[in-house]
Amino acid sequence: MSSRKGKQTIVFDKRPAITSYASIAGKKESEGPLGKQFDITLNDDRWGEKSWEKSESKLQKECVRLVIDKRGICESDINCIFAGDLLNQCVGAHYGLRDMRVPFFGLFGACSTFCEGMILAAMSVDSGCSERSIFVTSSHYCSAEKQFRLPLDYGGQRSPTAQWTVTASGACLVEEGDGVRILGATPGRIVDMGISDASNMGTAMAPAAADTLTALFKDTGTVPDDYDLILTGDLGVVGSDILCGMMADNGFDIRQKHNDCGCMIYNIKEQDVHAGGSGCGCIASVFCADTIKKLQSGKIKKMILMATGALMNTQAINQGETIPSVAHALILEGVR
Repeated sequence: MSSRKGKQTIVFDKRPAITSYASIAGKKESEGPLGKQFDITLNDDRWGEKSWEKSESKLQKECVRLVIDKRGICESDINCIFAGDLLNQCVGAHYGLRDMRVPFFGLFGACSTFCEGMILAAMSVDSGCSERSIFVTSSHYCSAEKQFRLPLDYGGQRSPTAQWTVTASGACLVEEGDGVRILGATPGRIVDMGISDASNMGTAMAPAAADTLTALFKDTGTVPDDYDLILTGDLGVVGSDILCGMMADNGFDIRQKHNDCGCMIYNIKEQDVHAGGSGCGCIASVFCADTIKKLQSGKIKKMILMATGALMNTQAINQGETIPSVAHALILEGVR
């Protein structure tokens, strides 16, 4: 059974494992450094659908199908699925998975949703409530841009601190067995440091990342050198630098261990993505295309995976509200 360690951290006694995973990425993402590692890449980000939203739903549907097929099981073998995205009422997940006859939990944690889903899937398996659980997230540049910012054909100037929403999806299957172990998790608290610029998400989310990561180190009695990698979701160039500075102020030097999925998925200098990638599909696709393979091969033995999310919508920002953020972290162990 799961147990608590310190103030925020959960230890999974059964060490649930990720036994299957899949990733799908868009055209721009396929042109980045990880392009050849995704299971499927799109030549057209509409993917044969009539709208961007339908395309995003298809990302989740096909990603989950890949996970099930890779494991060699049937849909009926899945006990529950945790899914989310960035769209209003999480329609990417709801419409993408509506034909699955599996108990469904819809999640919204903005860009932190992938790690939120991983925590809940691990809890469901570790507690014995589920034998097999899937978690999946997605994002789509065109659907997110239209909802959160401006029409695609507006052509406005982007801020240097702005990030590019990743068109991608990632999904994993969690169960008892052999695979990458989920040792523990530190769910995050909401942190709001008064940032109101919606084009500067990295700055808004970095304090939440620092809060959760500091809690993890204190609860577990570990330090950065105990891990091969500390991987954040989509802080980008700006947020990553702020996080490293804040962690140094808290007494933890993570610069030699830290990387960020928003900095990995694109060639930032050549692809004109400003401060890097973002979105629910950013950490999901990078983890499922690249990081988990390094855990399986033994290249990474133990790591921290942490996704950050800006918990706002356009109405709140237009009303002058600041941006609350959250970060959820997990400790993962590679295959021995």
